[in-house]
Amino acid sequence: MVATASAERHSAVVEMPDELRADVRMLGELLGQVIAEHGGPGLLADVERLRKGVIAARRRQKPIDEIATMVARWPVDRAVQIARAFTCYFHLANLAEEHYRIRTLRARDTGDAPLPESLAAAVHEVGPERAAELVSGLEFHPVLTAHPTEARRRAVATAIQRVSAQLAEYNAPARGAGERAEARRRLLEEIDLLWRTAQLRHTRLDPLDEVRTAMAAFDETLFRVVPQVYRSLDAALGAGTGTRPPLARPFIRYGSWIGGDRDGNPNVTSSVTRQAVLIQAEHVLIALENTAARIGRGLTVSAELAPPSARLRAAIADAEDAHPDIVSEMATRSPREPHRQWLLFVAARIAATRRRDLDLAYRTPADLLADLRVCQESLAEGGAARQAYGELQHLIWQVETFGFHLAELEVRQHSQVHATALAEIAAGEVSERTEDVLATIRVIAWIQERFGVTACSRYVVSFTRSADDVAAVYELAGHALGERAPVLDVVPLFESGEDLANAPAVLSGMLELPAVRERLAATGRRLEVMLGYSDSAKELGPAAATLRLYQAQEALAAWARDNDVRLTLFHGRGGALGRGGGPANRAVLAQAPGSVGGRFKVTEQGEVIFARYGHAAIARRHTEQVTHAVLLASTDAVERRTAAAADRFRGLAERVASASERSYRALTESPGFPEWFALVSPLEEIGALRLGSRPARRGLGAPRSLDDLRAIPWVFAWAQTRVNLPGWYGLGSGLDAVMAESGIDELRAAYQEWPLFASLLDNVEMSLAKTDRAIAERYLALGGRDDYTDQVLGEYDLTRRLVLMVTGHTRLLESRRVLSRAVQLRDPYVDALSHLQLRALAALRAGGDTLPEQEREKLSTLLLLSVNGVAAGLQNTG
Repeated sequence: MVATASAERHSAVVEMPDELRADVRMLGELLGQVIAEHGGPGLLADVERLRKGVIAARRRQKPIDEIATMVARWPVDRAVQIARAFTCYFHLANLAEEHYRIRTLRARDTGDAPLPESLAAAVHEVGPERAAELVSGLEFHPVLTAHPTEARRRAVATAIQRVSAQLAEYNAPARGAGERAEARRRLLEEIDLLWRTAQLRHTRLDPLDEVRTAMAAFDETLFRVVPQVYRSLDAALGAGTGTRPPLARPFIRYGSWIGGDRDGNPNVTSSVTRQAVLIQAEHVLIALENTAARIGRGLTVSAELAPPSARLRAAIADAEDAHPDIVSEMATRSPREPHRQWLLFVAARIAATRRRDLDLAYRTPADLLADLRVCQESLAEGGAARQAYGELQHLIWQVETFGFHLAELEVRQHSQVHATALAEIAAGEVSERTEDVLATIRVIAWIQERFGVTACSRYVVSFTRSADDVAAVYELAGHALGERAPVLDVVPLFESGEDLANAPAVLSGMLELPAVRERLAATGRRLEVMLGYSDSAKELGPAAATLRLYQAQEALAAWARDNDVRLTLFHGRGGALGRGGGPANRAVLAQAPGSVGGRFKVTEQGEVIFARYGHAAIARRHTEQVTHAVLLASTDAVERRTAAAADRFRGLAERVASASERSYRALTESPGFPEWFALVSPLEEIGALRLGSRPARRGLGAPRSLDDLRAIPWVFAWAQTRVNLPGWYGLGSGLDAVMAESGIDELRAAYQEWPLFASLLDNVEMSLAKTDRAIAERYLALGGRDDYTDQVLGEYDLTRRLVLMVTGHTRLLESRRVLSRAVQLRDPYVDALSHLQLRALAALRAGGDTLPEQEREKLSTLLLLSVNGVAAGLQNTG
């Protein structure tokens, strides 16, 4: 597939950089060679015919109906192969962009000035003294979740990683011609393998598959990136990093819902939760063991040049008394190298911890840290400061961050499940689900006994309506284990508009609970509250939900000040813009004043995990950008500016929220809307993609209302139709209501001065840029309701026009060059897959039950492949 034409239509708008163009061209040529070898020149010719056709249609040089006619003429089997070709292309284009981004980051990091939005930049902007104060309480807490938003199979992701490695080899500087030729041959081999790898899952993931998938991010990047981030902060805080005790303290804490989130997922049981934490422990202990052994083998510091401290000599003597065989062997291998002997002994003890060899194992991470610090202090006393505070300090930071459990496993369950469980216990007849609720609490106690309280203590309650929903968890813990109940920090989750407004009253009720008061006393009056972005956006629309969530944050921050509580807001954001997604650093800076306070906790899910943490350089950059924003958002100056803007534009925000919500509800609450939505989108077929272990909807059958439908398939299905309705619908009506009263100037001022309003409009602009009106119209026509189609397209036209007026842009993403280029690179190829999907969807809808089974299976395969490909092209699914 020749890929250069993807930028042709927009070349006058955003020129593709030469390096990126070269990679896209080469990868496209190699894929074209593979396609021709596999399916013959005819297949490649058909792929090229469709590619050129959609580009011509985008240039308005060819009617869109001609594309549909072309696609309809192909046999379904041929259409399936073409869909596979475009899907593979997207994987390669995404890869080329990732590599270009990494090269750009490295080129910008010249050392002459801090990289924008880095930790060094934050310290420079805030000032070293204030930065040191903020760092003392700094917390960044990403929580990985298993929400089904990753459309790729793990095998496909692995194949892409291999292509990535070979692309890096090919582009490595100072390569000879022979090395470059071999790298190109290997690239072709890996692309051929990607082509031959089945794109669709044949079996549904179970929760432990999801746990193991997430572990790939830890193994590949997170474990290595964490000390790099701390080192970056340490260097920014003061000179001499690596030769002195660190000024940076560990501030990253990973959490996980994978294997713990049972809200609506009957496949997550108490047994799964137990196995999930064991899998995590296995991975982190292997990583710690390997790192300790690697550092130990390299620590060939002689006793003469760095004399061991008295504490280290005593520790080695005690170890020899307890484990003579192990220590004497190490002494024989490393004579006169006591620091090396000690670290190798530490590595042996970590291995014993993993094997559960209790004679040698560490009981807690604190015991391991104590042994590492004995070595560090001895090296420092002996004059080997670089060895004391270099790689060894990295290992200490890794232990402090990950412990023996890797990430805190959080449990989540619906409040109604707890209410039902208590009712059953009172009645004396306990169901299997209630038994599992009690068993889960027992597993939490077991995890705490094995790995410590920090490994699992948070219990999130979905749809918290009152303090009674929080009290129910503590009451159930008493039923499960009595006085031996585990330590629990129950986290209320507020999702609906009504619940967000009622949140402060619920928290006041929580303060009356003895169990909550006990935890507040034990934690320095720390309390955590979760805000749900997905369901609030599905209920209220994106604009109203954004503004209601901001109001809730303001109210909660005020409540915390009034009640002397150190509040942490846990942001349940999705990857897609319709579920609170978008650039995380901008989201932080748009938070209500006083609601950050140096702490930011957020969910990371599905494709977002691998987009942000799949490559070490990008993971480090993302982490630094978010932390930079957290530090700035916590300063008095930023909080004052944000508060002033919020006060000035509060009336405007209320008018936008009210009008946008009315518009959104007028559509989504209309009679027959859920059924219409199911007709115009691949909603029903998404479940066949087997994206995760969690069911796509509550209950069985077609959705009768949006309450029956989870937020992820709601957003995913709209993205497939190229409408992207959850990301923008209603904002146009909201802006129009303000303009009718006071004109454009107030809206433009709000965009310039208020980070929240700017973030809202920028995110809507991104969503609009991924919307294609002409193709969207063809999907909407499948529902046979011209009134709904006109309503949706009318709001789209209004929203697009007014967003451009308020921002002052002449086109969408005018100020976002990189993102604009990314969208333009993919648009024609997404168009191609959309036409293939439309063909399959229309045939399946028209054929109904009369379609022969074989024909239905072929059309379903085409549909699912196109869904997979569009998800890869748009780079977000839900």
